[in-house]
Amino acid sequence: MTDGSLTLRYAVRPAIVGKYLGQLGFVLALLTAAPLIAALYFGDLAIAIRYVAVIALLLFLSLLSRKLPTPSQLQQNEAMVIVSLAFILSPLLMSYPMMGSGLAWRDAIFEAISAVTTTGLSTLPSVENLPHTFLFSRAWMQWYGGLGIVVLSIALLMGHHIATRRLAESTAGEGLATTARTYARRVLGVYLLLTLLAGVVLLLLGMEPFSAITHALAAVSTGGFSPYDASLGNLAHGSQALAVVLIGLFGAIPLHLYYRLRQRQVLTSLRDVELRLLLVTTLLATFVLTLFLHHSGMAWGDALFHGAIQGVSAQSTSGFSSLPIQSLDDGSKLSLIIAMFIGGGVGSTAGGIKLLRLLILLRLLQLLLQRIAMPSHAIMAPKLADRPLEEGDIQWALMLILLFVTVNIVSWLIFVSHGYAPLDALFEVVSACATVGLSTGITGPELEPLLRLVLCMDMLLGRLEIVALLVLLYPYTWIGKRTES
Repeated sequence: MTDGSLTLRYAVRPAIVGKYLGQLGFVLALLTAAPLIAALYFGDLAIAIRYVAVIALLLFLSLLSRKLPTPSQLQQNEAMVIVSLAFILSPLLMSYPMMGSGLAWRDAIFEAISAVTTTGLSTLPSVENLPHTFLFSRAWMQWYGGLGIVVLSIALLMGHHIATRRLAESTAGEGLATTARTYARRVLGVYLLLTLLAGVVLLLLGMEPFSAITHALAAVSTGGFSPYDASLGNLAHGSQALAVVLIGLFGAIPLHLYYRLRQRQVLTSLRDVELRLLLVTTLLATFVLTLFLHHSGMAWGDALFHGAIQGVSAQSTSGFSSLPIQSLDDGSKLSLIIAMFIGGGVGSTAGGIKLLRLLILLRLLQLLLQRIAMPSHAIMAPKLADRPLEEGDIQWALMLILLFVTVNIVSWLIFVSHGYAPLDALFEVVSACATVGLSTGITGPELEPLLRLVLCMDMLLGRLEIVALLVLLYPYTWIGKRTES
């Protein structure tokens, strides 16, 4: 018996995928000009030549893609394949200039994937002795990876097409504005303003210019890369460390809420359920960590300071730290794992399962308990903040939570099978999947090649919210009949 779904299933069209990858490549070439300028400014000519080669290759491929046909429609699987390939090919290309700083390829590709996925994990023993160009390029990749190459491309290059809306939906998720280009330009404007304000605030607090720029780029994108080995522990003043993690918290707020503020819809923004839950979970994480740190012997003042830094950093998934994570007690580590797993808001630069999906799950649990006490014929439609929840939204949220849990469990079992302590192993994989970057010390120069690969996959799965990468790897995405271009 023939499966009826086969007649409705279409494989991706390679020419169409190539067309849009070429357009994304053009924008990536423009973005790569920033580290090229940095290399020239710092006198790293050998690295600058590598960036020139990458830019030339991207422009050449972009020119070739112009000859490919422009589709009237873009299939959903094609959109997800394009987004996935953008986040895979970008670090592959950027690893080449990173190797100019003396890195082996396995370290360069790990750093590049960690950067573009806004994670912040690193296998390098030290970064303070590396060129400023390398440190800037990591933070810069986190900055454009946080907003997304696709969103930047739509805002800067692509027009009002159904295809671009499909692309934006694949990377932006819920809350898409009227048109893809409108949405992209709005969030880009907000993103630029947040970055500018972040840099100014850090400079006013006395941070030296290069440190202020790299921390601002990494914080707004909730990336977490710092030019210092001890992350925020090396900053001169506690106010600077608090400012960096608070900037990361602002990055974890859905970007469209800032646009509402610009339109003077202050009360609407403040009533947003995700924003309120983000503040509650952040305060709760800070409170619990403060108690654990004080219980372990730290003075109340120090416990509150470090609890706030680590709590905000984990909840926003920005991944900065003020003390070594491996020195924390098990209760603190478990608290951080929960905060990282939840993450920030949908439509922000944060990772994790996202607060909106947690709210949907909690609302469904509440409905289940309420229906038990109601007559069997009673009907209660699920709502969230007085808005009805569509069945598709519910299924999507539950599916992503289930996939996120599954990926974490499988990755965790692989680490445990290599002899790592269960709690530390769980911390590491959740940090990678939630694109946080905090580490118990497992991720380092001696990490086994298989576990490096696992973390790279976790980072990509977390940034792409799993489904897009699964679509790329699904054989029938590529095999089968195709529609006309």
